[in-house]
Amino acid sequence: MFAPSLTGLGERKHLARPDIDLETHIADVVSLLEMEDLSEVILVGHSYGGMVVTGAADRVPARIARLVYLDAFVPEDGKCLLDYVVPERAARMREEGEKAGSVTPPPLSLWGVTKPEHIDFIKPREARHPFGTMVQKIRLAGAARSLPKTFIYCSSPATGSFDQFAAKYRGAPGWRFHELATGHDAMILVPGRVAELLLE
Repeated sequence: MFAPSLTGLGERKHLARPDIDLETHIADVVSLLEMEDLSEVILVGHSYGGMVVTGAADRVPARIARLVYLDAFVPEDGKCLLDYVVPERAARMREEGEKAGSVTPPPLSLWGVTKPEHIDFIKPREARHPFGTMVQKIRLAGAARSLPKTFIYCSSPATGSFDQFAAKYRGAPGWRFHELATGHDAMILVPGRVAELLLE
């Protein structure tokens, strides 16, 4: 199993710079797939990661067995992340991002994270998100259109941004759909259940 950190985030947050965009992060994942010579990959994207795995699968579809969107954006060609975010939240992110070049993480309560032990784990690991990744429009050739896909919807509390994808892909041909009655950060809130779904 590989859990790559994207440029400017996680243990690579020291690499943050103003020119990081969506293509940078897509290249991070594609490079990992190629350098490790991975195939039959179950590629999982959480939240913003849905933008990244969609782009990566479009670039190297032959390496991918299934795409899994864990309460994640499922972008269409020519769309950017802010096209899908709840409008008032998107406006705040745009205002901050245009000034600072990056965006402050939302309050953890939005993700359903309220337990002190979870907050204590997440807080030291938070990083400002590069704004370029939110406004660069994804370019898709459609190469991954026929890949099997799974959408896992975290419905309690729902953030508001992912309901649109749950409505679209619940029962859609070529998609598996699961609903978890938990918050957006399901891998922290119900890690066992998330692991079960991924192993399926």
